[in-house]
Amino acid sequence: MRCVPFDLSLSIRIAFGPGRIAGLSADLDQLVGHKASLLLIADPGVAAAGLVEQVTSALQGGGHQLSTCTEFGGEPKAVQIDAAAAAARRCQADGIIALGGGSVLDLAKLAAAVAVAGAPAEAYALMRTPLPARPLPVIALPTTAGTGAEVTRTAVFTDRAGHKVWAWGDALRPALALLDPDLTLGLPPALTALTGADALVHAIEAATSRRSHPVAASQALHAIRLIMAHLPQAVADGGHAPSRAALLVAATLAGLAIDGAGTGIAHALGHALGSLAPVPHGRAVALALRSSLAWNAAAAPEAFAPVALAMGVAPEPAALAEALAGLLATIGISPDLADVGIGPADAPRLVELCQAPENQPMLAANARQAEPADLAALAAALCAGRCRPIPATEQPA
Repeated sequence: MRCVPFDLSLSIRIAFGPGRIAGLSADLDQLVGHKASLLLIADPGVAAAGLVEQVTSALQGGGHQLSTCTEFGGEPKAVQIDAAAAAARRCQADGIIALGGGSVLDLAKLAAAVAVAGAPAEAYALMRTPLPARPLPVIALPTTAGTGAEVTRTAVFTDRAGHKVWAWGDALRPALALLDPDLTLGLPPALTALTGADALVHAIEAATSRRSHPVAASQALHAIRLIMAHLPQAVADGGHAPSRAALLVAATLAGLAIDGAGTGIAHALGHALGSLAPVPHGRAVALALRSSLAWNAAAAPEAFAPVALAMGVAPEPAALAEALAGLLATIGISPDLADVGIGPADAPRLVELCQAPENQPMLAANARQAEPADLAALAAALCAGRCRPIPATEQPA
């Protein structure tokens, strides 16, 4: 075991159970008081699926005043965060309920900080400005099993220049993560696949990061086991309740793991790819991991052996890469990026974006140091839809 110092911050309440949303009003009484003013933020898809009505029904009779904001769709942008913060100020919100996938949760987390401060969202990118000490409390209700944003201290968003950046700090951790797997039932297969793949990448990178420690690794490895066992079933049958519940727990475990150990090169490449083309985050990081996994594992066999065992394969780089590629094929995530206009000619630009300041912490935390030639080879493989081959000099004996 690597002897890595760690300092845990676990100041978050997590409540799990089918139908758990029924206790939301009592939860709010404890967090923000009786008859509080609340802002509910959800994306249009969640609203169309009737989930907003489930929240309002859970609050009936509790005396809380609820304003709703459902116009923010897609991955969060700085201007949307500022607009959500303004909405919170207008209704004099005592707290924010975030209902949706990772994008909505990230938007709400940073909006809760912006709402009580004078600076706009972009001021907090890359920790340029300290976050306010007392943001509005956020109650996170994830409707997907993916980012783990319901438990992390990070908010990822796109700035006005089109770069994917992040804010980080204790102020961004929600006050309550309410995990109700019933809210994820019926999620379309494509979204189930993308969000589940995102959670798997989180878990693999947290388990193998240079910053990984025993607590994060234990969370990450169990998340891997759950995802490998249940993701194909959930993609095939959106109403399979046991798989939905397992994936929701897995995504939260993976979120806790990356909050303590960070991510690696798959996220650096994936964020760069998302800045280069309209590639959903889950697909971007999954394909980046597909291209880099064998290369990474060849240099850090002790870190990746437990991951291989959690995935149910031999602790060998090639077996790991094949297992991941097989899972992505099974759940319908194609490595061919031609559909978003990406091809081999885009590799140099991808390398450039990968080395931007916002991606440097991920490169630094990766299990293997990436030299310029490595980044070029990995980007070329990703843009061509390939896995980076392991050089002959790195092949296991």
